Amino acid sequence: METRLLAWYAKHGRDLPWRRTRDPWAVLVSEVMLQQTQVARVVPRYLEWLERWPTAEALAAAPAADVLRAWQGLGYNRRALNLQRAAREVATRGWPKDLAALPGVGPYTAAALSCFAFGRPVLPVDVNVRRVQERTGERFDHECAQALMDLGATICLARVPRCGECPLAVACPSRGRRYEPLRKQGPFEGSFRQRRALALRALLDDRDPADAEAVAALAEDGLVQLENGVASLPRS
Repeated sequence: METRLLAWYAKHGRDLPWRRTRDPWAVLVSEVMLQQTQVARVVPRYLEWLERWPTAEALAAAPAADVLRAWQGLGYNRRALNLQRAAREVATRGWPKDLAALPGVGPYTAAALSCFAFGRPVLPVDVNVRRVQERTGERFDHECAQALMDLGATICLARVPRCGECPLAVACPSRGRRYEPLRKQGPFEGSFRQRRALALRALLDDRDPADAEAVAALAEDGLVQLENGVASLPRS
């Protein structure tokens, strides 16, 4: 199966900017941005981010408010501050042997960094990789990582896989199956998540957020500071 998968990837793999580098910093930026955001939205923001902060040292020295402003539109703003905290760790101590020790870096992101930046024989298992492995019953090595991600993202889809276009279909025990819809997160419009986002946007624009509950939640996450009931952006 691996031979067929890699041949398919050589012809149909997505040309993504973070696949053209082994720079750990660039790889980390891409992985953090991709955690909760679609690829099409990430690509231009990733390029802008690296143009502004091309190294961990550059981001480490930036004001936290500037980091949050640059992150707007990507969602889940804690990722921006965690990325800066990770940058400060790297700038101060270098890349740790245990990459999961970096702020905001969980097991998957650590595995992705290990594989894509440091060339270690580790397969990063995201939702797409897991889906392909579960449906085929096969286990693939790290050299198939990007191919598995693309296959899961474009062919082996969650509900209605495109088996007629899949290079693994001939030997796949799940060929032709359809799946129940996955539970989706509630709509953003009108949600508390939107209220938090609007409150943070107001602070970034030097306006009164006028939503004490949302501001309190932002403060709990370290996204804003509260002093005597007055909210402000992080100073560092």
